Amino acid sequence: MGRQLHWGWRYAMARPEHFRIDYAINPYMDVHDQPDPFRARAQWEALRGVLESLGATVEVLDQRADSPDMVYAMNLGFAFSPGAEAAQRSASAAGRVVMSHMRHPERRSERLTAAPWFSDLGFTPVDIGRDGVGGYLEAGDAFCWRDAVVAGFGPRSDELGLKALAAELGTRVRGVQIVHPGMYHLDLAFCPLDSTRAMVCPSAFDQPGARSLLELVPDPLVLTEAEALTFCANSVVVGRTVVMPACPERVRRQLLAWGFDVVVLEMDELHKGGGSIRCLTNPLDIVVGRDVPPVVGGDLQIAR
Repeated sequence: MGRQLHWGWRYAMARPEHFRIDYAINPYMDVHDQPDPFRARAQWEALRGVLESLGATVEVLDQRADSPDMVYAMNLGFAFSPGAEAAQRSASAAGRVVMSHMRHPERRSERLTAAPWFSDLGFTPVDIGRDGVGGYLEAGDAFCWRDAVVAGFGPRSDELGLKALAAELGTRVRGVQIVHPGMYHLDLAFCPLDSTRAMVCPSAFDQPGARSLLELVPDPLVLTEAEALTFCANSVVVGRTVVMPACPERVRRQLLAWGFDVVVLEMDELHKGGGSIRCLTNPLDIVVGRDVPPVVGGDLQIAR
């Protein structure tokens, strides 16, 4: 059995006060199929309640009225803290958050509220660029796991954004190319479970990317395209509990055999915007040096 993930016990979530479909920037969005605001809020509250019942802490920020996708807090930025050694070396060492530079301009106003909110929590905001200068980076494309940050690029993030992320974190970033339009962020096709296990959907990636991910994961739970499109990989893990929006029976059997508990929550109203449980939650407890080794100057490795 793999070692439990250290991170995943503290999350940012954004209240769905203004969640609606004003535009279509992914295959799930349809302006003629609006979410029920009361059911969406109830589903969001249920998720928050389950996370807290499992022992996680949830920090809540308010959603901007002009940012209907802000409820998907995972994409606000990649927050991290320095390891103990770095903190000892420098009294000024503190948490930072690499703010997402969104591919679509419809989402860029989210930063105006998210950056000062992160700052109030003790994370210094870092920008990688504006209007494509410095690259595009959306935090739903990045996971801190094993010896690197595993990061997707293609539909939303790009290689330049991944390079900037590696430099800011001072870690290795392993880039894999996403090619499936329905899995436009990495968190729709990849979910770390513990130190050796992860859900992976090879159909989301080009051949080098799929091969690289399967080689990286000692014990992969390989998802079919149909399974992944239920949003089952867009889950969070708190200790040994996997909180999921859907769990196909084959996936459930494997998770239970590995010793995980499974909690399934109805999230269909939030799916109308193209995201689910992972998209709604942003981990705030990633520590460089504990959760991923530091690399001087950072290092980007792209699967070719």
